[in-house]
Amino acid sequence: MGAGSRREMDLIRGIRYNLRGLYFGVTNGKLLFLGLVRFFVVIIIMLILAGVILAYHNQILDLIWSKPQSSWLVWLWHFLSWLLSLFLVGVSAIFSYLLSQILFSVLIMDLMSRITERKMKGLVVEPEKMPIWKLFFYLVKQEIPRAVIPVVVSVVLMVLAWFVALGPVMIFISSGIAILFLAWDNTDLIPARRLFPFKARFRLLLKTILFHLGFGLPFLIPGLNLVFLSFAPVGATLYYLDKYKD
Repeated sequence: MGAGSRREMDLIRGIRYNLRGLYFGVTNGKLLFLGLVRFFVVIIIMLILAGVILAYHNQILDLIWSKPQSSWLVWLWHFLSWLLSLFLVGVSAIFSYLLSQILFSVLIMDLMSRITERKMKGLVVEPEKMPIWKLFFYLVKQEIPRAVIPVVVSVVLMVLAWFVALGPVMIFISSGIAILFLAWDNTDLIPARRLFPFKARFRLLLKTILFHLGFGLPFLIPGLNLVFLSFAPVGATLYYLDKYKD
């Protein structure tokens, strides 16, 4: 099999494991409940943040550009207002996801991964038992570099794309970076729980970049992306257990 065919297969395998995880999750009572809780928490936080941001929409717009007196420029001002609204809603969605990840979803993701591992292997392999509070802070510490930094970098690249000639290319690159690390955020659950060193876990990502890009592609589908994200820990756990049989 040629290198091109292997790359294509890695991408397809990533998509298949994401879909397999979604099916496995919605057909299992506990996983379905946890996935729906995670989904609605993100939605609720996003609606709250979007409402607060849009409530101060006019004040924010005035800071950027006060409404012009010239009728020739009013249409441009209205276009900027519409564009700002879309941008603010997008920002609220990103921050709602990040807040949910750090404060709440990290525990649900780990629990979904544990349930999946127990169903597939009959037990959860972990090096040591931790008190729940210690486990929470440990998982949050792992979550910050995995989720927050890549998303922030992607947003910065998207903003820069508005001001440079290579804008479309940078948007494509930033989207790829975002879905790559969002996929790794899920496939890294088992290695992090087993206390693998960060460098070792990052090397696993570098060896399977195309798979992770394929796994993350469904995250780009508007509307459905939150559904795929909610059940991604299941597919990622199935992938890890299949690939690294121990």
